[in-house]
Amino acid sequence: RFKDAQKKAAAHLRKIRTSIPKDAPSDIAAFIDSHLLMLDDSLLGQVPIDIINRELCNAEWALKLQRDQLVEVFDQMHDDYLRTRRNDVEHVIGVIQRFLADRDYGEKTQSVDRKNRIIVADDLTPADTIVLQHQHVAGFITELGGSTSHTAILARSLGIPAVVAAHNARRLLNEGEEIILNGSTGVVAAAADDELLGEYRKKQREEKKYRRELQLLKDKAAVTRDRIRIKMMVNVDLAEDVRSLKKSGAEGIGLYRTEFLYLGRDRMTEENEQVQTYRKVLRAMEGKPVTIRTLDLGAEKEFDPEYTGPLAPNPALGLRAIRRSLKDPEIFLMQLRAILRASAYGPVRVMFPMLTNLHELDQALQLFETAKEQLRRRRKKYDRNVRIGGMIEVPAAALLSPTLVKRLDFLSIGTNDLIQYTLAIDRIDDEVNYLYDPLHPSVLRLISMVVEAGARAGVPVAMCGEMASDTHYTRLLLGLGLKEYSVHPSALLEVKKVIRDSDVSALRRKCRSILNHADQAQIPQLVASL
Repeated sequence: RFKDAQKKAAAHLRKIRTSIPKDAPSDIAAFIDSHLLMLDDSLLGQVPIDIINRELCNAEWALKLQRDQLVEVFDQMHDDYLRTRRNDVEHVIGVIQRFLADRDYGEKTQSVDRKNRIIVADDLTPADTIVLQHQHVAGFITELGGSTSHTAILARSLGIPAVVAAHNARRLLNEGEEIILNGSTGVVAAAADDELLGEYRKKQREEKKYRRELQLLKDKAAVTRDRIRIKMMVNVDLAEDVRSLKKSGAEGIGLYRTEFLYLGRDRMTEENEQVQTYRKVLRAMEGKPVTIRTLDLGAEKEFDPEYTGPLAPNPALGLRAIRRSLKDPEIFLMQLRAILRASAYGPVRVMFPMLTNLHELDQALQLFETAKEQLRRRRKKYDRNVRIGGMIEVPAAALLSPTLVKRLDFLSIGTNDLIQYTLAIDRIDDEVNYLYDPLHPSVLRLISMVVEAGARAGVPVAMCGEMASDTHYTRLLLGLGLKEYSVHPSALLEVKKVIRDSDVSALRRKCRSILNHADQAQIPQLVASL
């Protein structure tokens, strides 16, 4: 029964994959491909069978036991993006469970008519989301998930209005009820009167016109009204994501995360394999620069399969990112050599994550020189002028930025962690995430300090955190002097439009007064007025 359900689940996903439009972003197919790979992995293909044989339990229970064990691993992770990857494991297992419960599940889901309906569910898999898009749903609401979950990202790529993590939605909303869903603001309105319905139908017409206008900006430069040139780059997780970037008009990759080269493997990712992956990205970017961040993993998810040490009691403050790389210089050197070798095929920049002091930076720079020397002895080609940058993710690094700019070629502000470390809160924790505030005066002053340090030294400063992708903050960041944005590909054109409609000289005066404003409660209103 388990093997039969697994085969049906794979066939179901392959059928969905073939129905994806050819002009759709490549990351849509990549989501389905990743789930198909999970189905073939021994962790889902063989371990449940071993549990059935050992425990003499049914297939459903064996799959649940394996699911619980895998989810526990992801729940221990600190990084919110990686932690939400547990959803993918649950989605894949959920598909198998559905076929165990109903052998004809696939045919039934394809045949349902959901045109102009809003779906309310506990959660949706990426496969569900694609099926719903083909059935022309108006949108969906889920009780679970997060803004960085694959389902949320996929909804943005497909242009489906969605609200995720709306707790108790199924209890509060009734079957057949007419509701309004605003995917931009996260608002769900029930029992709307004619006036409110009319207002939102007008917004729908304006939104369609706005989206058509955005596409006209793809090949236009991000230049403000007072002729200040802004650089627009994108963040990327997988090499497969790069193919879809051409539609965004990006000038390069401002953050290429390398963690997925190591996660979910039972062996180290070898140097040659890394070189091939980086080379694939560079080839797809056709001469545009690629900023490769060295491994940002560690305490919460050990990436060395031979590591036998304990996991940290507090992963957020443990042995992670650059600390973990410096702890094991051979693994770090292997990645640095791979990045350098890839630089022979296109413009590469290397970036160190979570710097907190000069000693860490000096060690990293010394190992970078060692990697160069090792390649020289091996007679391997590489670009001898690869630029080196650092991530500003903790308050210590922001305060140290006037010194860091003397030793680095560029800086990049990672606002996700900078906000969390500055305010001492976990934004995924429902108990305290109301305190997560990008407009907190301390956060704004740290950002301003980093941007000013770069400007004085003539060193470029970019922002690659989610704050850069949110148009609510675009004019504020322009006024603070930010000239490089690295955003989610789907957000690039919207951010570019705001930039082209802005006057930086006028914004600077207003933003200086916001930085010095005494009443924190009024800052959101002041930023909105920009």
